Amino acid sequence: MILCGRPVVLTTLLLALASFSCSVLAAPLLTDRIIESDRVTLAGNTRPEATRLNDQGAVADDLPMEHMVLQLTRPADRELALQRRIDGLTDPSSPYYHQFLTASELGQTYGPAADDVQKISAWLTSYGFTVNGIATSLMAIDFSGSALSVRQAFHTEIHSLTVKGVSHLANMSDPTIPAALAPVVSGIVSLHDFTPRAKNRPRAAYTVASNQGAQQELVPGDLATIYDLTRLFAAGISGQGETIAVIEDSDLYNNGDWTTFRSVFGLSAYHGGLLSVVHPGATSGTSCTDPGVATSGDDQEATLDAEWASAAAPSATILVAACATTRATFGGFLALQNLLNSASPPPIVSLSYGTCEAENGATANRAVSTLFQQAAALGISVFVSAGDSGAAGCDAGNDGATHGIGVSAYASTAYNVAVGGTDFGDTVAGTVSKYWSSSNSTTYASAISYIPEIPWDDSCASQLIASYAGYAVSYGTSGYCSSRAASNAQLVTTTAGSGGPSGCASGTPSRQGIVGGSCAGLAKPSWQSGTGVMADGVRDIPDIAMFAADGVWGHFYVICYSNTANQGAACNGPPSQWSGGGGTSFAAPIMAGIQALVNQHSGSRQGNPNPVYYKLAAQPGKTCIATGNITSGCIFHNVTTGSIDVDCSGSVDCYGATAMRNEFSFGFGFGFGFGGGSGGSNSYNGVLSLSAQTDQIAYSAGSGWNFATGLGSVDAYNLVMGW
Repeated sequence: MILCGRPVVLTTLLLALASFSCSVLAAPLLTDRIIESDRVTLAGNTRPEATRLNDQGAVADDLPMEHMVLQLTRPADRELALQRRIDGLTDPSSPYYHQFLTASELGQTYGPAADDVQKISAWLTSYGFTVNGIATSLMAIDFSGSALSVRQAFHTEIHSLTVKGVSHLANMSDPTIPAALAPVVSGIVSLHDFTPRAKNRPRAAYTVASNQGAQQELVPGDLATIYDLTRLFAAGISGQGETIAVIEDSDLYNNGDWTTFRSVFGLSAYHGGLLSVVHPGATSGTSCTDPGVATSGDDQEATLDAEWASAAAPSATILVAACATTRATFGGFLALQNLLNSASPPPIVSLSYGTCEAENGATANRAVSTLFQQAAALGISVFVSAGDSGAAGCDAGNDGATHGIGVSAYASTAYNVAVGGTDFGDTVAGTVSKYWSSSNSTTYASAISYIPEIPWDDSCASQLIASYAGYAVSYGTSGYCSSRAASNAQLVTTTAGSGGPSGCASGTPSRQGIVGGSCAGLAKPSWQSGTGVMADGVRDIPDIAMFAADGVWGHFYVICYSNTANQGAACNGPPSQWSGGGGTSFAAPIMAGIQALVNQHSGSRQGNPNPVYYKLAAQPGKTCIATGNITSGCIFHNVTTGSIDVDCSGSVDCYGATAMRNEFSFGFGFGFGFGGGSGGSNSYNGVLSLSAQTDQIAYSAGSGWNFATGLGSVDAYNLVMGW
């Protein structure tokens, strides 16, 4: 069927179909009569926490379930055609090169049939649901209803849960739908209130070299010096005319914090920098509620995202796009979906949230990948925090890994840049004075030049940390992770920059949060190749890394965050009295800011930057060991020393754990407790490994691309000029 002509105003349900140029419409796939008794299960739609042990009983039938999202599937031929087109968008030899689509064009050219979308919407309505809107891409339907409607339509119950002392709600089994709808329905993105975690860490209460005195608090001027932004700013490239959207589920605590940050650190001297807080949704017909200052504390995440994106691109507009989280859907997902389906989506997006593939579920994983795929088709560059738990993606925030190797579902798609984390290697090398001035500039900067980098790793499993503390190994009864010193120093932790292979993007794990069962990773994209890249057939992360440390070696970021009720501080006096921290939450918006400089210099949006990154890294002289001079031709600083290994217990990807620990060390009990000693009282004295039988730590830095830091960090000037 061919439909040509001017936009036509249709019903609300078909709002997304209203504007067409001239295209071949998809043939309907839903041709069978809907028989309610003939059903199929939407596998991968149940949280692992939905167990009998956590169950507190069914919720009331009239409990509202707002803004659930039904994820749809493209016809197979259209999915293949879209992938070919996306591959051509960054290939200068392709006729599709930079021929980016609009959301409407994406829907009409590559989406499911309009008749199919209408039939599914009508089925939802028949069960009492309200269809709030259809994504312009035709790949998602936003709908609301009651717990009763969910039970009747999808044959699954919503129950209250208590998980680690916290109240939640979730569906207790995979939903089902009539078999007649299955060719187009992928699943329900979420029927629960478990949300991804912000990837930031407050300033650490410990410092490895605390006995050496001063710490270095990173401010925007330091960032500009270390990563060669200063030469770009001097050349008039500071993000003029560019927009960076940071995706949130909370407003800023105080918009004035952003202004203070820019003023104190000299960023207000760059003209054009603006802050805009929006709650996207009206354009696509999907509601978005202003979250205000979220009780989750994610206003801190919104603040640091906005401030440090501005630090890297001080003349750009920072768009804080935030929606409230509902009982069924993460607010950041709603904000991004609505933004990408709007008439004028921004060219750059930063997302600093994540949850591991094995817990997120197959449908939610697919929904994230589909959304980022849409971004790539629209020419939008998406930067995502790789995570803050080493390769233990399902153990974020824990004292040790128990679920083995896993990665964030938000970072592992083929359509986003996964940004990992580094630290500076000056403290461990004893060269702090070589790279930091003893006095500050008028904007509190003190970095002298590029500083050699190591992977960010706070764990006692780090061989660099263990050696610094005087231990030959980190694991086992005589290892550092089993010592009282490590426990006292709060280094029994999974805190580290994340990396690893995609392992459970589809399928269902046989054990909660552990890659296994029918799990399968996302296929390795064609552009991910080069020295060091694993021949494992799956998507590997991170792609690149930037400084993300929270102070373990004495270095961390400063933010102006005045919410004292949530670990904030008044932004008065010197920045040393302000809030501070680390995490790949900082690295992602900084890379988004650097992309704004690329876009400004090139004159257009660039889409997924990864194909260009890997091509540049393969060129002679563009990658150098992370000790080089920033004025050289290097684009990437290849990090070759250190690891992102974390401590662990149990038998899943854990080497060196023991059952008995009845000794203790005689360390100093301060900092690292130098001088050795074995045993200890903590429960995690193994190290995350590719094998439970041999020491194959997960993961070490190395020549070329590696799981610890990807291609390495970037020299912003050389990246922009070499694009």
